[in-house]
Amino acid sequence: MLQLYTMYPSYNNIEIPKQHYPSNSDIFKAIELTPFEKIKVVIIGQDPYHGEKQANGLAFSVYKDIKIPPSLKNIYRELNSDLGIPIPTHGDLTKWALQGVLLLNSILTVEPHKPASHRNIGWEEYTDGIVKRINDEKENIVFILWGKYAQEKGEHIDRKKHLIIKSSHPSPFSARRGFLGSKPFSKCNSYLKEKGIEEIDWGIE
Repeated sequence: MLQLYTMYPSYNNIEIPKQHYPSNSDIFKAIELTPFEKIKVVIIGQDPYHGEKQANGLAFSVYKDIKIPPSLKNIYRELNSDLGIPIPTHGDLTKWALQGVLLLNSILTVEPHKPASHRNIGWEEYTDGIVKRINDEKENIVFILWGKYAQEKGEHIDRKKHLIIKSSHPSPFSARRGFLGSKPFSKCNSYLKEKGIEEIDWGIE
């Protein structure tokens, strides 16, 4: 937990409403599982799932016993098309996080059943600080930006130091407008290999 206070900005000024997802123990799960020195890839989401017991602190991820959300289904569909990896039967992306994939939501909490309800309480500035520190102090990071929101979040990333992979969002409303067929996983691994960095095993099970 020390790293939460030393590597990234302070969040002490953020007043988190009492009712929220994910649970207190999972709010910072992304940076706990993927410490600064191990980051290879950053995938940026918007805010946590707002349904009961869905959010587990990792962007796009849910607990193993929870129904796979539509956006994650499309991510798995593209994973299968891109790398031939069998479509997983659960939605827990912990395996990615442990390999150096920072699954970072821009907003780290949400009120139950009210999407985007914790906008503008301070999380955006906090996670902007995380992205800035990664951009400034690391090299050869792959930033995967799905959708307009994530792309705006990453607009100041130094393209001379890092690789940016972007497409439309994997949501069913936009996946066919550029996400499906974009091959983000193979592009990511090709770049890592080129830089002499161990590739990500994108398989889940």
